[in-house]
Amino acid sequence: MQQSICETTTRTTLRRMGYNSRRPHRVPLISTTNRKKRLQFARAHQNRTVEGWKNVAWSDESRFLLRHSDGRVRIWRKQDENMYPSCLVTTVQAGGGGVMVWGMFSWHTLGPLVPIGHRLNATAYLSIVSDHVHPFMTTMYPSSDGFFQQDNAACHKARIISNWFLLHDNEFTVLKWPPQSPDLNPIEHLWDVVEWELRALDVHPTNLHQLQDAILSIWANISKECFQHLVESMPRRIKAVLKAKGGQTQY
Repeated sequence: MQQSICETTTRTTLRRMGYNSRRPHRVPLISTTNRKKRLQFARAHQNRTVEGWKNVAWSDESRFLLRHSDGRVRIWRKQDENMYPSCLVTTVQAGGGGVMVWGMFSWHTLGPLVPIGHRLNATAYLSIVSDHVHPFMTTMYPSSDGFFQQDNAACHKARIISNWFLLHDNEFTVLKWPPQSPDLNPIEHLWDVVEWELRALDVHPTNLHQLQDAILSIWANISKECFQHLVESMPRRIKAVLKAKGGQTQY
C-alpha cells in the first residue's frame, strides 16, 4: 500500500540528514569549448600579481529594471554543496522596462558610467570607446602599459571596433577575454552594489528617469576600498577557475 508523506515530515527528515533550504547560486551555463578557453586564460594569468591587475581597466554593460521579480527559487542542499551543478540556476539577461548603462573602472579610480538609451550596437559602442575608453586609458596609463577589458558581446567584436583598437594599439592593449566569464570580471560585483543600494532606497524610483538618476548617484559614491578590493581578488578568481577546470566558480 502506497503511503503519502506530509511536507513537514519531509522537511524535518532533510534537516536531520544535513540539508537546508537555500537559494541556488545563479551562474552562466558554460559550454565545453568555453570551459577550455576559460582554463587557458586562467593558466596564462596564474602568475599575474595584484600589481599586474592594477594595470587593467574593467568594463561591462548592465540593465537595471524598474520592477522585477525577486527570483525566490529555493533548493535543499548540504552546506558544502553550494557549487554542485544540481544546486545551481543558470541565468540569462533580464528583460523588461529598465535602464541600460555601460561602465568601466580600474584599481586607481571609478571610470564613467554611461546611460544607453537604446540597444547597444557597434556604432554606439564606437562612440563610447572613443569618447570614454580612450581618454580614461591614456590618462590612467600614460606609459601605454594599460590593458582594457571587454567581454565578447557582438558589438565589441565588430570590425569597426577592432579597427579602432588597432589604430590605438600603441596607447593600450585590449585584453583577450574568455567567453562566458562574468565571474572573472570584478565589475559584476559593482553592479551588485548598485542593485543592493537601489533596493535599500527609502524612496524607490517610480519612472525610468528617476531610476537612471539613482543609478548614477550610487555609482559615483562607491567607495575606493570597495572597487580596489575587487581588483585585489583577481588572483583568487584565477585560482578558482583553475580549480574548477574552467567551470563555474563562486564569484
